[in-house]
Amino acid sequence: QALGGAKNHMVVMPDADIDQAVDALIGSAYGSAGERCMAISVAVLVGDVADRIVPKLAERARALKVLDGENLDAEMGPIVTRAALERITGYIAQGEQEGAQLVVDGRGFDGKTAGAGCADGFWLGGTLFDHVTPEMRIYKEEIFGPVLACVRAKDFGEALQLINDHEFGNGVSCFTRDGNVAREFGRRVQVGMVGINVPIPVPMAWHGFGGWKKSLFGDMHAYGEEGVRFYTKQKSIMQRWPESIGKGAEFVMPTAK
Repeated sequence: QALGGAKNHMVVMPDADIDQAVDALIGSAYGSAGERCMAISVAVLVGDVADRIVPKLAERARALKVLDGENLDAEMGPIVTRAALERITGYIAQGEQEGAQLVVDGRGFDGKTAGAGCADGFWLGGTLFDHVTPEMRIYKEEIFGPVLACVRAKDFGEALQLINDHEFGNGVSCFTRDGNVAREFGRRVQVGMVGINVPIPVPMAWHGFGGWKKSLFGDMHAYGEEGVRFYTKQKSIMQRWPESIGKGAEFVMPTAK
C-alpha cells in the first residue's frame, strides 16, 4: 500500500517549453532510480505535445549516466534490492503484455558499465512507455522504479479528469505558459501537493504522507497548527514560470541542494 500510494502525474500542455519539460521529466522520473515517494511516474501529454516530447525523452533516457552511487557523475544509481528489481521488471513485462509501447527498455543494462565491483548489483536502465492507458496496471499501480509511463490526452479537460479519477492523489505538476491553465489546474485538481512548472511539488514535511484520497497515510494533512484543523483539507501549490527556470535536469530533491 505504501508503494502504491504515490502515483504522481506531470501534465505537459502544448504551450509548454518542451526542453524544460523534458529536463523536468527526466530528473523527476529517474532521479534516485525513480524510487523516491515524490517521483513523477506518469507524464500526461496533452494534444500534439506527445509527438514532440517522446522522442526527446527517449534520447535522454537512453543517455542517462547510470553509475555507482559513489560516483558524483551518476544521474541514476542501482535499484535498492533484488526484490525491488524483480518487481519493477515484472511491471515492465506486464506493460508490454497490456499493449503499451515500450520505447526504451532498461532491462538490458550491464552493471559492469556502472563501475568497478558493480557487475552483481541490482541494475536497471531508464525505461520509457508510450501510449499507456488508464486501464493498464502500469498506470493504476505505483511501479516505484525508473519507469516513466506516457499517457496521451486530447485536451486540458481530459488530462484533469484523468488525474482526478485516479484513486491516489499524492503530488501533481503542470507545465504551461498559460496563466489561466495554471490557475484552473491548481483550483480543480484533486491532489494535495501541486506544482506549476515545478516537477517535484511541495516537500513532504508540509503534509502527512502524502496528499489526498488514498495517498494519505496518518491522521492529519499537516503538522503543527495546520494539523488541528480537522475539517480542512489542505492543498499546497508551488509555482515558478519559464523565465525563472534554470536549464538542465535535476536529480535531487530541491531541499538536498
